[in-house]
Amino acid sequence: MLPTARGRAWAAFLRLTIAVRTMAAASTVSLPELRSLLTSGRARLFDVRSREEAAAGTIPGAVNIPVSELESALQMEPAAFQALYRAEKPKQEDENLVFFCQMGKRGFQATQLARRLGYTGARNYAGAYKEWFEKEG
Repeated sequence: MLPTARGRAWAAFLRLTIAVRTMAAASTVSLPELRSLLTSGRARLFDVRSREEAAAGTIPGAVNIPVSELESALQMEPAAFQALYRAEKPKQEDENLVFFCQMGKRGFQATQLARRLGYTGARNYAGAYKEWFEKEG
């Protein structure tokens, strides 16, 4: 009986591992995919670096919302969001809400935060501004 219980536990663990990896892959955007989304107008970009970092350079079209403000920003009324960030507030059902930072960590955190708040289309550009600047800048 013990080996069967272990076998079931191991199978459950493997299913969970595969599900987590699949979710992580689905919530990440590569540089070629980002280029395609931008060209087609199907991405909303959010630069979650500090205002100073974003002022020094960002991906064209990105809205700067420092990660420290993101939770409150995503919970604002649309008019308040528009007034503060000069952009339309994303809807929870919007697809391809792409978050990025300088190296990837804050962008990942922002993506996870947005998903917890119900923004199912939140994705992280893992290459971050560093990759964009090196290859596109």
